[in-house]
Amino acid sequence: MRNNLEFMDALTQLAREKGIAVDTLMEALANALVAAYKRRPGAAEEAVVTIDSETGEIRVYGQDLDDEGNVIREWDDTPEDFGRIAAQTAKQVIAQRIREVEREQKYDEYAGREGDIVTGIVQQSDSRLTLLDLGKVEALLPPAEQAPFERYEHGSRVKAYIVEVRKTTKGPQIIVSRSHPGLVKRLFELEVPEILSGVVEIRAMSREPGHRTKVAVSSNDPNVDAVGACVGTRGSRVRMIINELHGERIDVVPYSDDPGKFIEASLQPAHIREIVLNEEERSAVVFVNDYQLSLAIGREGQNARLAARLTGWRVDIRSDNDTFEQPQGGGEWAEGEWVEDESGEMVWRPAEGGETLSAEEWNLAVESNSMDQDTDDQKDEGK
Repeated sequence: MRNNLEFMDALTQLAREKGIAVDTLMEALANALVAAYKRRPGAAEEAVVTIDSETGEIRVYGQDLDDEGNVIREWDDTPEDFGRIAAQTAKQVIAQRIREVEREQKYDEYAGREGDIVTGIVQQSDSRLTLLDLGKVEALLPPAEQAPFERYEHGSRVKAYIVEVRKTTKGPQIIVSRSHPGLVKRLFELEVPEILSGVVEIRAMSREPGHRTKVAVSSNDPNVDAVGACVGTRGSRVRMIINELHGERIDVVPYSDDPGKFIEASLQPAHIREIVLNEEERSAVVFVNDYQLSLAIGREGQNARLAARLTGWRVDIRSDNDTFEQPQGGGEWAEGEWVEDESGEMVWRPAEGGETLSAEEWNLAVESNSMDQDTDDQKDEGK
């Protein structure tokens, strides 16, 4: 009796420590003991094991069943050495059940967290996969979910976005991402309290991982500047996000229900001269000055591409040559191209050589050329 009481005390304490119901452990143990009993010679075909929850006494009852499965006879068939068998079985069953329950608890903890952000420590990183230690479980960062040019050093801390939680026999398999747009959204929620509280809302987002992201925001409070709240004092808030994304550029622009204004904002930092909308086809022709053309399109078309995804409109960017002609005075530099000088300023480089012109000098030349043309036209009319 004493051993049985000690067994029940140990079982109760273990269940409490592991967060498992005592009844769950006892049921698993009873089922395992039935299987152990049936392996003995002369065992009844049908049997049931009972465990007294107060004394811990274990009994085996053989049963005869009719064709419908009803018990027609039952007798005590507990083997004399069943206590030793029960002790061995209990150890195995309890250990196995604890592992199962812990796996279920881990799965339940992460099953509802798709779309959440987690911080993990890099445990393994190679060409096939990267493993992040989240504490109780590991997360898998597949190559397809990694951002270009990022390197994950062993032992470094990394934030990642949970895209899927799979249930397996070995426990939950958590798939995380560093390239998902949701990662940027969650990082903004962590850094910008106004977004978390709902005062500022992220209305749209487009991202090319490792390169650039555009975020459109609006404010539900007229006294709160949505863009300013996201950027922070001297860019402190957005800088934290850029650092976490290893230098990925982030443009925060104001959202507008007016397609023209929204498209114009989405093409920042380029300045737009005119936008012609086709609402039926949801397309827009955007006119910019020549020296703004490369800035509006972006490297390999990235700025225009992200703007189109952000707004949901097809964006066609064109040079404003029809209304903003190149200066013709001094024909040796009438043809050329806009390039970026050492200081980062866009300047006009004549095709035939000569001095470059800044945008301001280029505009002055255009105005002067236009005035000269008007004077010549007036003289012709006078004749």
